[in-house]
Amino acid sequence: MSPVLEVRNLGKSFGGVRAVDDVSFSVEAGKLLALIGPNGAGKTTCFNMLNGQLPSDRGEVIFDGKTITGLKPREVWRLGVGRTFQITATFASMSVRENVQMALISHAGETWTLFGRAKDRHVAEADALLSQVGMLDQAERACGVLAYGDLKRVELAVAIANKPKLLLMDEPTAGMAPRERIALMALTAEIARERGIAVLFTEHDMDVVFAHSDAILVLDRGKLIAKGRAEEVRNDPAVRAVYLGSGATSGGH
Repeated sequence: MSPVLEVRNLGKSFGGVRAVDDVSFSVEAGKLLALIGPNGAGKTTCFNMLNGQLPSDRGEVIFDGKTITGLKPREVWRLGVGRTFQITATFASMSVRENVQMALISHAGETWTLFGRAKDRHVAEADALLSQVGMLDQAERACGVLAYGDLKRVELAVAIANKPKLLLMDEPTAGMAPRERIALMALTAEIARERGIAVLFTEHDMDVVFAHSDAILVLDRGKLIAKGRAEEVRNDPAVRAVYLGSGATSGGH
């Protein structure tokens, strides 16, 4: 199977510092790939190059068989690359359902200048997505009053509404309670497998990473120092030295 995302020799420098240094990897449909490493390892810089927010100095990003290096974020999104952020990006004054409807309207390329009419669009599809993430019972509540974990579920529904082939998730469980973190990533894994979405995510919680990733990449000072399945990475001496710490198996930043 051809990978949905293939990254070849990606590099980015800031002054004399190589934030991302000759990084290569790939991820297939329906698979979850975790990108981990200590603070300042280059994870967010890497993400920002993948979806066009930051130009790369070197290397190539191939999505769905096409080179997307140098494209703008909107162009990358249109091709089928979704992204969620550390801080939720929902419209607080709109209802849960309306937030998902807006994503569906945008994906369809429809205009939405008069939201009174827009509220009638894609209702069934929006509710189906909300049902999938366990938020249908709160469809009419304003996003601004939701608990943080519920907001993350809405954000996932919004991301899926754009029908991505690849979903980039930058610390998707940041700010959530431990039990909520595990539940959100279990849900993400289920949806990714069901819809054939490739997922690349960064995460500080090692319990989440080891429980739900099909493979793990480890960055340190911009360089890829390890990659493989959870047990391989967990037991890699270089990883334990620079990231997990001696004898650590969970938790650290």
